[in-house]
Amino acid sequence: MNEIIFLIEDAPEGGFIARALDVSIFTEADDINDLHHKVRDAVDCFF
Repeated sequence: MNEIIFLIEDAPEGGFIARALDVSIFTEADDINDLHHKVRDAVDCFF
C-alpha cells in the first residue's frame, strides 16, 4: 500500500477526528497540528 487517505471531521465534543478510508486506523486530537502527529503515530503503530 503506497497511500492511505484519511477523512478529517470536526469532533462533536471539540477537536478533530481522523479516520482512514481503506484500513482500520482512527485517531483524534484537540488541534490540527496534534492530529497530524497522531495520524503519523497511528500509521506507524498499525504497520
